[in-house]
Amino acid sequence: MPEKPIDLRSDTVTRPTPGMRQAMAEAAVGDDVFSEDPTVQALEERVAALLGKERAVFVPSGTMSNQIGLRLHCSPGDEVILEADCHVFNYEQAGYAQLSGLAVRPVAGQQAVLSREQLEGLIRGENDHLPRTRLISLENTHNRSAGRILPYDGIVDICDWAHSIGLATHLDGARLWNAAVATGISPADWSQHFDTVSVCFSKGLGAPIGSALAGPRDLIKLARRHRKLLGGGMRQAGVIAAAALYALEHHIDRLVHDHTNAAQLAAAIARIDGLALAPPQVDTNIVIFRIDPPLASATEFCALLNERGLLVLPVGQRLVRAVTHLDVDAAAVRRAGEIIATSVDEFRAVSHAAK
Repeated sequence: MPEKPIDLRSDTVTRPTPGMRQAMAEAAVGDDVFSEDPTVQALEERVAALLGKERAVFVPSGTMSNQIGLRLHCSPGDEVILEADCHVFNYEQAGYAQLSGLAVRPVAGQQAVLSREQLEGLIRGENDHLPRTRLISLENTHNRSAGRILPYDGIVDICDWAHSIGLATHLDGARLWNAAVATGISPADWSQHFDTVSVCFSKGLGAPIGSALAGPRDLIKLARRHRKLLGGGMRQAGVIAAAALYALEHHIDRLVHDHTNAAQLAAAIARIDGLALAPPQVDTNIVIFRIDPPLASATEFCALLNERGLLVLPVGQRLVRAVTHLDVDAAAVRRAGEIIATSVDEFRAVSHAAK
């Protein structure tokens, strides 16, 4: 039987652990649209407590959670300021426009980090010719910047300033758990500066599905209404909520292992001539590297790695992403580094022979 590939495409490829499957099988359930599912209620209460918010609502996906978060703070024609490489802007089909009639103003950060000084001159006020700026949305950790953790003081500065001029703040915290484990700053401390916070259970924590949106009581009540409109009303959802609860109890602290494995993989890649970490800083569980000419394109290189038992993801013409998670151990990560190094050597040999 061929050896199972090492899958580093994303931390969403994990399979439920035996303990998680047992929790799912034994979950108490009810109709959550009628607010009668006890496991969903327990999950929502747990998330709200972890994030220091009054209420939370369980939703099927991070995209839905983010889109509801934007809708809560804005009306059609309003404007959201966000970082140009963030998930909401790049990977959610411009849902803010399709679903809510919102405009966005993307601002390029320094390696994904925005500063208050960048934003101060961008706010549009009450002018009949202009959209009204209503919301600033940030992402922590930042996916396209290799799991970058936003500087805490910078977040405080931006959010305090935003609130002082009447703007709301939303956090796409799909991998906020990673930021908390890496820094020792609790999820509640990160979240306190935002009006609404989205977190994910299927990225990093190993649950098969689900995210949650947390915030003030009145906004989360409205969020449930938006969830129903967007098709996110679920019935006996305790089966999947149980997986998320299990993940919160058992899989947060172990994220440190994913971070260690990512650092080891990054160190291995940095030693390979023709490859370069992009960015060079690896804060959590995501490694992005650039393939320098004359080596293959990212798509060609990923296909070569796939043939040799390593699955990674092309994220640009010459950029490749690898993500560590609970289904890969240190030995698999070491093997991944060896496969990458060997593949670079093989590609060079083939290219040289063809000349």
